[in-house]
Amino acid sequence: MASPATADSDQVLVEANGSTRTLILNRPKQLNALSSAMVTGLMKCFTSYEEDNAVKLLIVKGKGRAFCAGGDVAEVAQSINNDSWKYGADFFRTEFLLNYIIATYRKPQVSLLTGIVMGGGAGVSIHGRFRVATENTVFAMPETALGLFPDIGASYFLSRLPGFYGEYVGLTGARLDGAEMLACGLATHFVHLNRMSLLEESLKKVDASDPFAICGIIDQFSQQPSLKESSALNRLEIINKCFSKRTVEEIISALEQEAPSVADEWVTVAIKSLRKASPTSLKISLASIREGRLQTVGECLRREYRMVCHVMRGDFSRDFFEGCRAILVDKDRNPKWMPPSLGQVHDGVVEKYFSKVDDPQWKDLNLPSRPSHGRRIVPKL
Repeated sequence: MASPATADSDQVLVEANGSTRTLILNRPKQLNALSSAMVTGLMKCFTSYEEDNAVKLLIVKGKGRAFCAGGDVAEVAQSINNDSWKYGADFFRTEFLLNYIIATYRKPQVSLLTGIVMGGGAGVSIHGRFRVATENTVFAMPETALGLFPDIGASYFLSRLPGFYGEYVGLTGARLDGAEMLACGLATHFVHLNRMSLLEESLKKVDASDPFAICGIIDQFSQQPSLKESSALNRLEIINKCFSKRTVEEIISALEQEAPSVADEWVTVAIKSLRKASPTSLKISLASIREGRLQTVGECLRREYRMVCHVMRGDFSRDFFEGCRAILVDKDRNPKWMPPSLGQVHDGVVEKYFSKVDDPQWKDLNLPSRPSHGRRIVPKL
């Protein structure tokens, strides 16, 4: 029987089976979007179970038709409008610390990625050791359409995908299926939906923290699915050619030059997505992923925390608030970005997003010293 992770919230439930603990994200009507209470509840679970010798394996899953659709940015934006940017800063500080603990966790975590996995949902799963996708998995980092950027340490794992596929995923918000997640390395395994409950039951009987033993069990249920003919991963040479360009403007220009000779729908969709996204978001996202290539997961999260605080404060652009209005509140899906064009977002402004916040009450993200520097991303192309 599942019980609440903390006394004050039933938004994260915990099932205990021997030495396995199953954490269930429990906001199904909100597609398990991460609230402040959920982040706090998960943090308490991960920190206490790491020190508990009776716990050897963690399973994370979502209740209902989604694993987790992301952080509850509507809640964050509303709280900032009603209170101050410091609420948003506190939310992301706790969330990023949770992401870091998961990325450097000593015990194996198996995330069962059924349904939607987006934004903050990737933060509590992709950083873990085992990520099991299935045929109904839908992964995306859609932040640039919202005036934000791929955060939660995404600049670490996106920059480690094959070639420049991470830039493609992070800038366009492209939706990936389970087979694509496995092929590019975001997922470690693919298990058919009708075998997922059998896998879960087998994992609950495990009495070991040995990653090889856990991997062996998942392997018994996993498959090697084929990519769809239309998958952009089948055109990785075109993605590399276009998304390796230095600027967003050059990326779009390169895609437009390819479009007439490529009959694939993903090119047209990518161009449309880039044209509609926040120009500021696109530029800081590209710079962030490029920086992430040479950084540890902790360094990525520290930099992203600076970036998200500048976004919450509206220091250089208020596109995040306009994106929330257009996509989540009024739902007219017609944001008015400022500045409205890529050419008006200068390199100097982009660099400022990586700087410390000029406020005496603001502090850098302080992460504890831990032995790991982040997970390896292993593509199966």
